Amino acid sequence: MALGARLELRQGQGLVITPQLQQAIKLLQLSNMELEAFVEGELERNPLLQREEPEAEAAPEPPPSDDLSTDRIADSEARGEMDAAYDEVSPGERATGDAPDGAADVGGQVDWSKAGSGGGGFDTLPDDFESALTRERTLAEHLMDQVAVAGLTPAETAVASVLVDAIDEGGYLRAELDEISVRLGCGLRVVEKVLTVIQGFEPTGIAARDLRECLMLQLKERNRFDPAMDALLDNLPLLAKRDMAALRKACGVDDDDLREMVAELRALTPRPGAAFGAEPAQPVAPDVFVREGPGGLWHVELNSDTLPRLLVDQRYFAQVNKAARSDQEKTFVSECMAQANWLVKSLDQRARTILKVSSEIVRQQDAFLAYGVEHLRPLNLKTVADAIGMHESTVSRVTSNKYIATPRGLFEMKFFFTSAIASTEGGEAHSAESVRHKIRQLIDAESDERQVHSDDRIVEILKEAGVDIARRTVAKYREAMRIPSSVERRRLLKEAV
Repeated sequence: MALGARLELRQGQGLVITPQLQQAIKLLQLSNMELEAFVEGELERNPLLQREEPEAEAAPEPPPSDDLSTDRIADSEARGEMDAAYDEVSPGERATGDAPDGAADVGGQVDWSKAGSGGGGFDTLPDDFESALTRERTLAEHLMDQVAVAGLTPAETAVASVLVDAIDEGGYLRAELDEISVRLGCGLRVVEKVLTVIQGFEPTGIAARDLRECLMLQLKERNRFDPAMDALLDNLPLLAKRDMAALRKACGVDDDDLREMVAELRALTPRPGAAFGAEPAQPVAPDVFVREGPGGLWHVELNSDTLPRLLVDQRYFAQVNKAARSDQEKTFVSECMAQANWLVKSLDQRARTILKVSSEIVRQQDAFLAYGVEHLRPLNLKTVADAIGMHESTVSRVTSNKYIATPRGLFEMKFFFTSAIASTEGGEAHSAESVRHKIRQLIDAESDERQVHSDDRIVEILKEAGVDIARRTVAKYREAMRIPSSVERRRLLKEAV
């Protein structure tokens, strides 16, 4: 075949991630505080943007429906373009096409870092990105890692997350158990049981309600909590006054024993949580309100206080555009106008998407809202995405750093997502936490070496109960709960006899 130059026409399809689309995706994942900071920056950069001043008289409350009430409803063509932009960009697609270099999503997760080979571009990494990767782990993160492997039921895990949120930077629990019990709709015994589990976590003394309980937990861990030490903890004010004579009488010990007891107290940590990195407390404003309406229906409304209200100053644009002389000035004004219009439309579509996702979450978890934490259902991103006709990546971005205010408290959207295990009968799936609880129950029921269940036997029992699970999954859950193998359990039971 002879070699030669020639012209050919080819037609193909490709996904092009424009800077405007990157901005829309970026806005979707930002929290309300991050969004406010972003909008402030855009107001400084773009002279055609201005804030919409609130009216003097209070505006009526938006109707409790799935439609967002706003004065800036974008035209149907723009909304269709935005919906397609959110839905069609999947994790596998966004790395293809003519994507600009350095496309990175901010807000805690870098989802677009591999979309291009170069740096820079619309979404660049923040200046403190390196420090964020090397920051100290917080106390809440450390405790939640231990909650994940504690073998709690889904309801108990939800209670544990609320208790962990109520622990201050010193490691003390700053919430009343009765209030948590009423708010979550569960019994006080359940909350007390979960608190006992958390108080067994590292660091020792965590989740104590006062100094005495904190020191007591550490003494029990060292096997040094006896009646004399109990009396000493009951008389800590005397120790602060250095009234040794009264302490000797209260504890019933001599001088040498009292000195040893005081030395042991001084070796303890009065603030067990102080060893972990602490983040400055940031006020959390809910993005969505959920209220109960007549007939048991749940009304979902956006928090208008967290929605930036922007307007495009058409009058000022006309003046500046008319006064522009050079091509450079006209180009700058046109770009500012295009960016302002797209930002307003992106903010409008972001609000609509949050409302749509949160409404579906409320529909899926209505039993939790009505009856309490015991009725929290297994839920994943795909279920919500399929129900509302969006991609999982879109739902993931919406649920990041977003909060829902419900009659049972303020929760992050990801709180309502729990893993599930398929049913053998094709019915409703089982949550992974409930399966872990069943495995623990089976193993706790082993009273002698002849009743010890192997992992294969546990799989058979669970399948008979309608849980479709693999042996390696049973082994993984068992190891996560720190339960020894069947051979080791059989040996321990034999030695106990």
